[in-house]
Amino acid sequence: MSSDGFPPFISAQLHYLINHFPEKIKVEQVLSGGKTYAGDLDRFTLLIPYCLHYVKWDIIYNVEFPLIPPDIIFGPEDEDFHPLHMTGSVGEEDLKLRNILSDWNHKDPTKLLALILELRDKYMAYQKKRVGEVDDARLKFEISTFCSREGIEMQITPGAGKPEEVTFAVPLTDMSINKMVHGCPWRHPQKIYLQVIYPVGKKYASNPSPPRLKLMSTTELRALFSIEDVKLPSWLDVMFMAEYLPRLEEYIQKQVVEAVSLIDIRRHFIESLAPLFGRPLEADPVFCRKATFLASPGSFVFLVHFVISTQFPKQQPALVLQSFQHISPQGMLIKSPLLTEYPWNPRWEASLMAERIFDFLANGALNFKRWLADPRRT
Repeated sequence: MSSDGFPPFISAQLHYLINHFPEKIKVEQVLSGGKTYAGDLDRFTLLIPYCLHYVKWDIIYNVEFPLIPPDIIFGPEDEDFHPLHMTGSVGEEDLKLRNILSDWNHKDPTKLLALILELRDKYMAYQKKRVGEVDDARLKFEISTFCSREGIEMQITPGAGKPEEVTFAVPLTDMSINKMVHGCPWRHPQKIYLQVIYPVGKKYASNPSPPRLKLMSTTELRALFSIEDVKLPSWLDVMFMAEYLPRLEEYIQKQVVEAVSLIDIRRHFIESLAPLFGRPLEADPVFCRKATFLASPGSFVFLVHFVISTQFPKQQPALVLQSFQHISPQGMLIKSPLLTEYPWNPRWEASLMAERIFDFLANGALNFKRWLADPRRT
């Protein structure tokens, strides 16, 4: 049995899937279902990214019969999804899925990835077909104008007592953000999406309400660019999505280019601290969002952690002070709360910013020392 609790052939297929799936995939509910091999894990739930959410599929292997492919159980909301019976005739795409299953080789670590990718393509086609069948004149018009764009995903959200909605995930810009960041640590391509939600209504409205719009991005992108800080362009009356998207894309591209340029500004600021504090003990070399220096005003020595926002220099860095000499009951070196109340002007030169922070810490070191000695601190 492999070290992660799975039989070796399942472990190899699962690890290959996680490492080679084009987006970040999650694994939950790892269980053992065998009677004879009760100790071997052979089933789990995959959380597969789709339309800015996750669909959950249960993957069930049979350890006693490894030559057969795993069973896959789709979520209760997708009870009508039958990937082997989506068309009346057996076409090329149906044959591809059937061949993956019929040619199953449990010793081939790539097989699970191929199966999940093909099923996801089938699921995308299933959702697109469902959306196309919605009896809503406005929605049909919108689909005809912008759904030819590459990479769009769509999904009908179940009503559950509320009106049905159709959600679109629209990828924005064809910029390779990963290549724009020197030394980029990201394994998966970073993307920005516009989530578009239309309520489903059969009645014609002369002045329909705008769709609900929300910018979303891959999680790792937040180290460079906070999507929450971007204000969406206004949606004008009688506007449609194919008209709105080009304006939004141009705006987002400018925001990304500016975010990349701010890396060098943050780096220059960190470098400006060195003549006063000495070389940093630690520093984020890629995004320049964090740095730690040693401060020693008088005989009192402590660490200064700089937490630098993506909005720098508009937003000043937060400082956290940490003593070498004071330990919490949990055995950790005590840190101060975030400090942001100190002299700051985003128009100052980086060297002046560094000087003002150095002076602030030199004057405030005694207060920090008193705070550390105060038993009432929280």
